[in-house]
Amino acid sequence: MTKGKKRAGIWTVYSVMILGLLILFLIYPMGSMFKQAFIDADGQLTMAHFQKFFSEKYYFSTLLNSLKSTVAVTAVALALGIPFAYVYTFYRLKGSRLLYIVSILCCMSAPFIGAYSWILLLGRSGIITTFIKAVFGIRLGSIYGFQGIVLVQSLKLFPLVFIYMTGAFRNIDNSLLEASENLGCSGVKRFFKVTLMLTMPTVLAAALLVFMRAFADFGSPLLIGEGYRTFPVEIYNQYLGEEGGNHNFAAAISVIAILITAAVFLIQKYTASKFNFSLNALHPIERKKPRGFFAVLIHLFAYCLVFIAFMPQIYLIYTSFKNVNKKLFAPGYSLVSYKAALNKDLLLSIKNTIVIGGTSLILIVLIAIIISYLVVRRKNAINSAIDVISMLPYIIPGSVVGIALVVAFNSGPIVLTGSMVIMVVALCIRRMPYTIRSSVASLQQIPMTIEEAAISLGTSKMGAFFKITVPMMANGIVAGAILSWVSIITELSTAIILYNSKTITLTLSTYIAVNRGTYGTAAAFATVLTILTTLSLLIYMKISKSEDIKL
Repeated sequence: MTKGKKRAGIWTVYSVMILGLLILFLIYPMGSMFKQAFIDADGQLTMAHFQKFFSEKYYFSTLLNSLKSTVAVTAVALALGIPFAYVYTFYRLKGSRLLYIVSILCCMSAPFIGAYSWILLLGRSGIITTFIKAVFGIRLGSIYGFQGIVLVQSLKLFPLVFIYMTGAFRNIDNSLLEASENLGCSGVKRFFKVTLMLTMPTVLAAALLVFMRAFADFGSPLLIGEGYRTFPVEIYNQYLGEEGGNHNFAAAISVIAILITAAVFLIQKYTASKFNFSLNALHPIERKKPRGFFAVLIHLFAYCLVFIAFMPQIYLIYTSFKNVNKKLFAPGYSLVSYKAALNKDLLLSIKNTIVIGGTSLILIVLIAIIISYLVVRRKNAINSAIDVISMLPYIIPGSVVGIALVVAFNSGPIVLTGSMVIMVVALCIRRMPYTIRSSVASLQQIPMTIEEAAISLGTSKMGAFFKITVPMMANGIVAGAILSWVSIITELSTAIILYNSKTITLTLSTYIAVNRGTYGTAAAFATVLTILTTLSLLIYMKISKSEDIKL
């Protein structure tokens, strides 16, 4: 009895510790930022910052621009990702494994790298732009502005829809489709009325994820948006403006961003509740062999889509080996860009990427495992609060997290600004929700009776969990950890606010090189980052031995 109380006490201690960490590194920073949004330079309460945002057309237009481009990106990503997932799941495509890996690589690079690559391809002096003008005498439309943002973000984010929808289509019971066909509902009509409706919860989940990522991205609009200013770009400029940022106004805009993403999240949840059902494929979908012109059509669609999406990364790798004269590309090939990158802290960037990313990943996995146990196995008020609070970063843009941490830890009893610690804290906060959800889902599938059997044989509850249950979750934990790792090493929106010369990472080095116009060096940094990302994905594929990926 005493032993049981002791173990129960230990888990209570864990609950209090986790809740304390969440309050210190999430609730306190967000509260500090909210406070700053409602005070003026003299510390007096005011609504002037919000009034300024909504009354001045320039600022309010950034919000409208972001919503317009984000809705367009979400629609295009769904229009590309759903058909791609459908033909991939229902038909045997040649080289399907290659298609799968490359499509995932498309969405695992930093968003601004795609924008930078498309500028090299379709910009005013881009290789495709100049080629078409020289050969056909046709001047292509501008890649900059709204259309450029939609192009870059759609091609980067449609693989997320593809990943989600592939798993959903596999869960459809084939007998349902056969029954609908027997009732005269087939072809395109069956796709929209039966197949799509059966997967609507996943469609909505994928749409929400794309919306959140597109809305929070500031790297792509900053590089390719030109005069089309978006909401995250304005937050960044107000906080780190060249003429001195307005931190209170930036905090106010950040509060508006949180309210908007929270509203979208709640709308999605409400809509998804209307499709509250689950699928269990007793008779799984069997891939058919496409024939004739239809086979050519779907292969052409799949390969062209993936090639166009991956083309910027291919070209970026190519340009990293071109000769560079000062800042301009010259004829011939060499390793001059890589030599320049070595002189621009390439080794330090790699080291920081691995150290900061690795430390963040270890903490994320450990905390996620503990939280998953508290949420699933020890339900109470404190653990329910932990579950809710830990999911808050899901609806908070990365730049807002960065600003909140700077506001909270720039002065006072705890000063972390400029240190590696604050970078680790930010990455943990940003990527924690996804790992927690994955761990909770894995634990829910493991019967409690297994732990009870171990306990009946003399093992403590904690011992049963860590020695038996956690190993059973190992594949899911490791696979999820590698995917989290890829997201961590390509993080920009939070890191750009928090980094300094000692904590610079590969993604930040690439971004800085692009901004300085040293495109060869930027290509070299981006290529190294692509190689690191690819290796991580191959490790995942080796460990998981599955095509079902949860991002």
